[in-house]
Amino acid sequence: MAKSKSKSAPKPPAGRAAGTAAKRTASSSPGTPSKPARVRRIGVLRGMETTFPDALVPFINKTYGDRGVTAEFVALDAVRMDSEPEYDVVLDRISHEVPFYRSWLKWAALKGCVVVNNPFWWSADDKFIDNVIAEEAGVAVPRSVILPHKERPIRIEEASLRNLRYPLDWDAVFDYIGFPAYLKPHDGGGWRGVTRVENRDEFFVAYDASGDDCMMLQENIEFDEYYRCYGVGRRHVRVMRYNPTATPHLRYHDVPDGPIPPDRLAKLERDVLALCNALGYDLNTVELAIRDDIPYAIDFMNPAPDADYLSVGPDNFEWIVRSMGDFLVSAALAPRPAAKFSVKAALGSP
Repeated sequence: MAKSKSKSAPKPPAGRAAGTAAKRTASSSPGTPSKPARVRRIGVLRGMETTFPDALVPFINKTYGDRGVTAEFVALDAVRMDSEPEYDVVLDRISHEVPFYRSWLKWAALKGCVVVNNPFWWSADDKFIDNVIAEEAGVAVPRSVILPHKERPIRIEEASLRNLRYPLDWDAVFDYIGFPAYLKPHDGGGWRGVTRVENRDEFFVAYDASGDDCMMLQENIEFDEYYRCYGVGRRHVRVMRYNPTATPHLRYHDVPDGPIPPDRLAKLERDVLALCNALGYDLNTVELAIRDDIPYAIDFMNPAPDADYLSVGPDNFEWIVRSMGDFLVSAALAPRPAAKFSVKAALGSP
């Protein structure tokens, strides 16, 4: 598990974050005239959340302002194709809900801005295909089946669905997954549309209610322990005990006490890094359930994960603010590779 650096601890802010730090100049050797350095700008694209972005921006400015780095909240207008991004690095916390933001982030990435997380891959990602990737990365996952939409999506004609068999072979699906099971949107997050089903009848009630969402049915893992883990920069991991059965504000608190055994901790960290590297995410949370001493990755497509002070608690909050701030600054100061305009380059592929 990565350890925090000995810098002043970030605190949850009472209101809006302080303004942008003043621009600095690069230091020079004695007797040499100082030469202004280009200030590297980090933008935070935020939604309704407050405590994490409002702590992250002042942390970066206070800790790294003398390194020629400044952080601020992103401000957008209409975007011209021939303009240039105002930021060297952008942390994306909200584009999954706002298509305009997602398109702007793709444009900025093509122009050389580092976007966390990669907006091209995030747009292509889904939970079902992530399970396939996880197995290839050596991480155990529950058995899963992707299902056709229960209702025809709007603007899709009936003839466009002639490739689907009807009726589906439900017996084969249920024999493979078993009960109880979880029905969830293949691209969901924040427990949206997730239903535990105990039998066929409950499954069909939930499936009938899913509308035009593309759903995934997933094996239930009866677990002995459960963990939620931050992954930052594809190098640093914070393993947190987590209780998904507790009420939301107690999920990080209504958990067992005591240290995590070293062998288990090492396995959890290995799996988190394997997933983040395979998916190319520099910020993610990975949920792992332990069954028969094997960690199963339950949910690991969380590129804008919960980092609220009130839910994760002060120690985890301090870690994620420091770790994310340090990573964003390192990305801002790193040399920029030459742009490669190709699908593989956009997706982060070699």
